[in-house]
Amino acid sequence: MRRRRGILISALAALSAIVLSACAGLPSSGPVNEGLSANEEGGAPDLSFIPDRPQPGATPEEIVEGFIRAGSGPAGGWSRAFEFLAPGTEWNPNAGVIIDVSSERDPSAVDSDSVTMTVATVATVDDRGAYEPSEGGTTPLPFELALQSDGEWRITDAPDGIVLDRDVFTSVFRKYSLMYFDPTWTYLVPDVRWFATTNIATRITDALVNKPRSEWLAESVGTAFPDEVTASPAVPVASGRAEVTLSNEAGGVDQTALNRMQTQLEASLAGAGITSVDMLVGNASLSAETVITRRTTVTGPPLVQIEQGFGFLVGDDLSSIPGLSEAMDGVPAAAVQVSPNRDAAAVRLTEGTSVRVGADGSLAEVDSRADLVDPSIDPQGVIWSVPRSNPQSVIARLPDGRVIQIAEAWPDATHIDAMVVSRDGARIAALVTSGGRTAVWIAGVVRGPDMMAPTRLSDPILLGAVVGTGVGLAWLDDTTVGVLSSDAESTLVLEQLIGGPGAPAAGPDGVTSIAGGSNISSVRLRGADGKIYVKRGANWQETVSDVLVLATQQGMPE
Repeated sequence: MRRRRGILISALAALSAIVLSACAGLPSSGPVNEGLSANEEGGAPDLSFIPDRPQPGATPEEIVEGFIRAGSGPAGGWSRAFEFLAPGTEWNPNAGVIIDVSSERDPSAVDSDSVTMTVATVATVDDRGAYEPSEGGTTPLPFELALQSDGEWRITDAPDGIVLDRDVFTSVFRKYSLMYFDPTWTYLVPDVRWFATTNIATRITDALVNKPRSEWLAESVGTAFPDEVTASPAVPVASGRAEVTLSNEAGGVDQTALNRMQTQLEASLAGAGITSVDMLVGNASLSAETVITRRTTVTGPPLVQIEQGFGFLVGDDLSSIPGLSEAMDGVPAAAVQVSPNRDAAAVRLTEGTSVRVGADGSLAEVDSRADLVDPSIDPQGVIWSVPRSNPQSVIARLPDGRVIQIAEAWPDATHIDAMVVSRDGARIAALVTSGGRTAVWIAGVVRGPDMMAPTRLSDPILLGAVVGTGVGLAWLDDTTVGVLSSDAESTLVLEQLIGGPGAPAAGPDGVTSIAGGSNISSVRLRGADGKIYVKRGANWQETVSDVLVLATQQGMPE
């Protein structure tokens, strides 16, 4: 699997003081709570860190350690960290982040004016805010120091970027979704990035307009911003309204593109608490309005097959899907995924074959190979299938019956336990084994000129490692997949962010399948005994029983 090139690096957070962001003593340029001056930006953290200054008489190792800790203080452009540097020393804190385990840091003197800080790398964030987990190991960070005229040691050469402890990272940096369009301009597709919360509107706008899309997603999504259009490095915000000044080329963009640009900006900046956006060229406002995009939410009740039939289970009542419930009657299903319009379902039969069941009563074979994973259906009605023992042999069956062999699928994987297309159709996640390790991977779906037929997958990236044996995989929302695994002692449920850390939790014993839920509970599980569980806080609650199949939904009809 391709890795991003080496990044940054230096400066962390084992901070000396944690204070509420509204407390006295915070720098005026730091983040503020919502509701303060209209000139302040939203999305501020609940906690802010004020690292220690350099201490008199500190040794070179102590200066380096203090500099690393000062990475937790982004206020004033990491002004506190610059206090550890000798005058005139160049250092770019925005080059990226190394996320580590602070208790495992090891500073060692190379000689009297050189120190190497070795850190246990957990993940990295590059200069665009893209997160990548590490596959283990350590990173040596070299520093050069010099004794100043006042007798104090200061750093004269430091690696660019900062270092943050994994428990501190999500307080200093927050996740935001840059919003792009799928190739049909129907859905908004999020690309999760991590930014320090100071000047957040500027950071998001710069990443969306001025910087490239993530490599793995670049050929699977589109942007309305022409290459020649750039955004100003300053985005003022007042009363939740952002002013984005674009280069003169934006004045020649047609109305359709302007409306889509407006949509991308408003959707991307919404995560920072911004409610509206003015696009400007010079002092002139560009007339634009947001376009309607299709949502990817799913209904609240579970979609199931029970003895009485197939449909949504509301209490003890089964609500049928017109046409599809009748078509599913008598189908011996082991797994079911329903298309957004509910006009078709991808079904793995109990005997192993995958089929397409149509709401018109049709039933067509998709894949008859042995030991298939559960099939997945995308918004175009294309059904994806692959054998567990041959991850590279992915096929896609189009609604007209054509079968396409997908190129460049899951290189280096030796086994695959699950594969699911996102509800927007631009991404595909898989639970794979490579090099003896089980992990969640994701790739972009690259389609042909008709924007329907897939041709290949992008180079996949690692989302996170999985403990135990892979059991199931499901999209919980646009930025999170749920991973079900088991080991000799327990069932494990991992909520894995697409482009961020995962949140593992213990699950009920004997669980065999997973599906996305509603806003109340994002995860549903089915046990081998037919019981359905939902998560309530930290606990799993049994809701219904005697369910034969817990189906998944790819959206709702418009």
